[in-house]
Amino acid sequence: MTTVRSHLWFGNNRAHEAAEYYAEHIPGSSVDRVVTAPEGVPGVEPGTPFIVEFTVGGQKYTGLNAGPEVHLDEAFSFFVEVDTQEEVDSLWDVLTRDGGETGPCGWCKDRFGVSWQVLPKQLDELCGDFTTEANLRTMNAMLKMGKIEIAGLEAAYAGEEAATPASS
Repeated sequence: MTTVRSHLWFGNNRAHEAAEYYAEHIPGSSVDRVVTAPEGVPGVEPGTPFIVEFTVGGQKYTGLNAGPEVHLDEAFSFFVEVDTQEEVDSLWDVLTRDGGETGPCGWCKDRFGVSWQVLPKQLDELCGDFTTEANLRTMNAMLKMGKIEIAGLEAAYAGEEAATPASS
């Protein structure tokens, strides 16, 4: 059987550090295998982590340590759907601390340069298929947010004039 797995190149040799961070903070995550570099790998010291196989939220990935010229961008991202505001808040805090960046519409980058979108399951329920005024109000409220606030989405769906500030 063929196996397909996403392969991420981490600049500044941070694949192992990232995998350990995800294993510590993201449920269903682990560092599964670390292969150290042999002599002669450009930009990687012999004996240091080179290839890192890890799991994030139950999905398997391979990380490769690369030099400072390699940068991750939004072309690869993790989508995380959670049940509660507490989970949104906790994950957002973990991902944006220590050099992470906040972004619009539930998007952020972690300190390793990986992009994440952290969304509550309620967003999909409230936006539906974007065919009702309530669905569209919810979508428009989400577009004004940084970190997603469930109460603001619910207020928009109900047609209430709740403040939906761009949160961090």
